[in-house]
Amino acid sequence: MDTGGRITIEPGKRSGKPCVRGLRITVYDVLAMLASGMAQGEILEDYPELEQEDILACLAYAAEREHRSVSVTA
Repeated sequence: MDTGGRITIEPGKRSGKPCVRGLRITVYDVLAMLASGMAQGEILEDYPELEQEDILACLAYAAEREHRSVSVTA
């Protein structure tokens, strides 16, 4: 999946975790806010430096990681 270059990984920033457009907001931060029940509009209000496309890129990034994960059967 294409995240449009919105997800960046820099070794010295947030311990190398995937971040949104070089900001100090990680993909995990955005996903955790969504999982806690925050609406996209609320996230955008709280973090005006984010754009709706950033939230969608975080979801796409997580979906791609899940798609690549290995399944183990018993």
